[in-house]
Amino acid sequence: MQGAVEISTFADTTFTDPSRIRNFCIIAHIDHGKSTLADRMLQITGVVAERDMRAQYLDRMDIERERGITIKAQNVRLPWKVADENGVAQDYVIHLIDTPGHVDFTYEVSRALEACEGAILLVDAAQGIEAQTLANLYLAMDNDLTIIPVLNKIDLPAADPDRYAAEIAHIIGCEPEDVLRVSGKTGEGVPELLDEAIRQIPAPVGDSDAPARAMIFDSVYDTYRGVVTYVRVVDGKILPREKIQMMSTGATHELLEVGIVSPEPKPSKGLGVGEVGYLITGVKDVRQSKVGDTVTTAKHGATQALTGYREPRPMVYSGLYPVDGSDYPVLREALEKLQLNDAALTYEPETSVALGFGFRCGFLGLLHMEITRERLEREFGLDLISTAPNVVYRVVMDDGAEHIVTNPSDWPTGKTKNIYEPIVKTTIIAPSEFIGAIMELCQSRRGELGGMDYLSETRVEMRYTLPMAEIIFDFFDALKSRTRGYASLDYEEAGEQEADLVKVDILLQGEAVDAFSAIVHKDSAYAYGNRMALKLKDLIPRQQFEVPIQAAIGSKVIARENIRAIRKDVLAKCYGGDISRKRKLLEKQKEGKKRMKTIGRVDVPQEAFVAALSNDAVGDKPKK
Repeated sequence: MQGAVEISTFADTTFTDPSRIRNFCIIAHIDHGKSTLADRMLQITGVVAERDMRAQYLDRMDIERERGITIKAQNVRLPWKVADENGVAQDYVIHLIDTPGHVDFTYEVSRALEACEGAILLVDAAQGIEAQTLANLYLAMDNDLTIIPVLNKIDLPAADPDRYAAEIAHIIGCEPEDVLRVSGKTGEGVPELLDEAIRQIPAPVGDSDAPARAMIFDSVYDTYRGVVTYVRVVDGKILPREKIQMMSTGATHELLEVGIVSPEPKPSKGLGVGEVGYLITGVKDVRQSKVGDTVTTAKHGATQALTGYREPRPMVYSGLYPVDGSDYPVLREALEKLQLNDAALTYEPETSVALGFGFRCGFLGLLHMEITRERLEREFGLDLISTAPNVVYRVVMDDGAEHIVTNPSDWPTGKTKNIYEPIVKTTIIAPSEFIGAIMELCQSRRGELGGMDYLSETRVEMRYTLPMAEIIFDFFDALKSRTRGYASLDYEEAGEQEADLVKVDILLQGEAVDAFSAIVHKDSAYAYGNRMALKLKDLIPRQQFEVPIQAAIGSKVIARENIRAIRKDVLAKCYGGDISRKRKLLEKQKEGKKRMKTIGRVDVPQEAFVAALSNDAVGDKPKK
């Protein structure tokens, strides 16, 4: 630990008796203050000296600190003393796992929950419970975790703890007075919260003599040491210099270092049942230590893997292209490095006539996409164009052949029989005065109301089934603007449904430009075609000849705009003179324009692509 005073505490030694260990995570919505609460815990337990304290201690990435969101799950080991019945102070070890609160990272949350026995449900005392918190709360309940409800930010003047305590009690089924009240900022109520955590959360259960089994809940790539894998030991023990085996791939690695995080990494003599720590094997690729996988010893290892591992599946695809074609190898390397840290990111090379070489990337959701792009631009200094995001469609042809389409340019030609698109179940929580606005928005996006519940007199929970494609553009922004920022949204995949979809191509002088193709619902195809044609008319510079911009479905043109030709004044040099002379020059010009039109090519400037594609995702998207 650089700079900190080496304080030796009970938590510094591993192989703690499992009955003295408590593992828990904090479930909260973005901005409800879980990272601040974690900071207070670090301070109160004394693992971080006052002078080393910085806000959001556990959020290591710049983007995390800047946007104030947690993306990667972090963990930390803390010592704490609680008096038993006889008033004797007993030492305990607390493992706090800080989880992301955003819906895109639900998989990260679900794995962090697997590593815990309890969860602190943290709710802002000025805002009440939000949709994403509910989703994670249900996840925690499915995992049979002990839930400790807590209201945070009670120091705020706008806080209304009594009202929200009743709301939480109603959802969890506890008494309002059981809801703890803390302030992560001032530290009020935090020691009591730690005491309660130790009293209420069950100790980890595991067999210390059985073959080792540990679950990976996170893996991070470190430039100097390769992949650092965070694990929670369930059975047996893990010692340094042992050979370990990953159960999903069967690969074996030698352990170079085993340690604990408190809050800086410290090597230790090993990890025992119920403990959370890190392993370093010298592996350079995170995909070899898959999050959710089970680690065991290579000799006399376990035969039964722990449950809880599934491959993360991308839901949204988008093309990423370097603005400067020569940056392609840099982009490839950057994606490889990001994938070291982010197992859910998938990518494969693709080429586009308009944009050159790039990658088709798969993401968990929109925030994941935005953050990946921002990290590529920031950490690797790349300039990128991203094409409009789209979802995965399943197209069944008349002859029974089936195509999985992740890119509009892969849309099959020929007669289609059925087209299926993914749908999601969304939960929207908002103040009840916005019900009308929300219903109108969801109906315009082809949504179906599944049900509605009042959480309290003023707040309502609405459940809609919507096509995934409707959500991935700007649904969230539209929802926020219609509800003055009060609504919160959560969604989970819910299979697929048949839909009447068409592919709209944009033609420039009769040639389709692949980057602008989109798959839209038949009803909004005209709107999309018109809008793209108008937008391109403004963006593409005028040529020497007239250029038609057309939007077409198959061979049927549905919209058209013309870019007028630039005309040189050929009569400027004729002062007076005969009309036939002027006519000759005009005819000659007309001939030339005609010839150019047949052989001329339209070069779309890079800026036009960027503008046409980026505006799309912002706010004037038609209701697809």
